[in-house]
Amino acid sequence: MEVEVKLRLRDATAYRQLTTILSPFLSQTLHQQNLFFDTSTNTLSSQLSVLRLRFLNNDARCIVSLKSKPTLVDGVSRVEEDEEELDPCIARACVEDPVRLGKIESRVLKRVKDEFGVGEEMGLACLGGFENKREVFDWKNLKLEVDETKYEFGICYEVECESGDPDGVKKLLEEFLKENGIGYSYSKMTKFAVFRSGKLP
Repeated sequence: MEVEVKLRLRDATAYRQLTTILSPFLSQTLHQQNLFFDTSTNTLSSQLSVLRLRFLNNDARCIVSLKSKPTLVDGVSRVEEDEEELDPCIARACVEDPVRLGKIESRVLKRVKDEFGVGEEMGLACLGGFENKREVFDWKNLKLEVDETKYEFGICYEVECESGDPDGVKKLLEEFLKENGIGYSYSKMTKFAVFRSGKLP
């Protein structure tokens, strides 16, 4: 179970304020392309599951993820997640021809086949996706991820932090944002849900 605090930053100004203040603690910047897959009858999403390929830093790495049963309440996200690395070249070929996903050796993709009955005969299609610039900061023994997410219909800004103590982390983050006059609200939708809705929250 992945548990994260997710706070939506009000706008680009709030995003710039936060990343400027946190700049001494920057550990890495990741450029992500997130692409999602499902059948024509929405087999996965109808069962509250999402299959994602995430390409990092111009295909230097690729991670396949299966996320299930997400909840997002008061800025705290909980989701069952299984992920593993894939060869980026093979994964990119699967984007061009999603039927290949049913043929490659992968624990995660085997689960899609076994648990959801999605095999070669019930093919997956690429739904599209979005680009995300993620800046990772090591701050107060926490790993803060500040995202600039570019959808076809607009840009969202968000700060995320995975933690076993989400309420404590949320309190700390809210105090920090308020002290610095940075506008925010609790995230109410996952990035995938925003993508599928076709409009900014």
